Amino acid sequence: MCLKTRYSQYDFEAGTDEAGRGCLAGPVTAAAVILPRDYFNNQLNDSKKLSAKKRHVLRNEIENNAISFGVSFIDNYEIDLLNIANASILCMQDALDKLKVAPDFVIIDGNYFKPYRNIPYQTIVKGDAKFLSIAAASILAKTYRDEFMNQIADKYPKYGWQKNMGYPTLQHRQAIREFGATEYHRKSFRLLPDPELPLNW
Repeated sequence: MCLKTRYSQYDFEAGTDEAGRGCLAGPVTAAAVILPRDYFNNQLNDSKKLSAKKRHVLRNEIENNAISFGVSFIDNYEIDLLNIANASILCMQDALDKLKVAPDFVIIDGNYFKPYRNIPYQTIVKGDAKFLSIAAASILAKTYRDEFMNQIADKYPKYGWQKNMGYPTLQHRQAIREFGATEYHRKSFRLLPDPELPLNW
């Protein structure tokens, strides 16, 4: 299925999406992308439906062809302060701030956003599988976040972050139970399913 080129009639429509919202460790990462009006690539899709190799090929394609793109990170400490919903929105707005071309309109993956610079916007459920710019943003957010998780996995190899990217896999939770939480874990999240098993902060 081919994704749509745009939602609005504006010339500089930005798509934005985040990665890492459901993780137990690491940052939430967001990207914003403005694609040319006539841009088309039938390989673009929701990042979750693509292999890691394909995502990296498409990342280069996106960065070389986008009118502008921006990527932002919000770390686990700020997530704990703001909660993940607010942190995700702030991260997407930070990514929009990094665009070198101001967007006329913004489309957002999901169903919740907050006003941004008086720019009109539209939330779109499963937008990363419907619109090219949101799909592009999902690919950038995912690849940049995966790079970060691979880097910190070298520091804490027992948690398997190079494979689970901080998501709540069985291996990840077993490591938390055995070794405790790290400086990268989100302490406001339920890191273990059994609340009677204390963590060693």
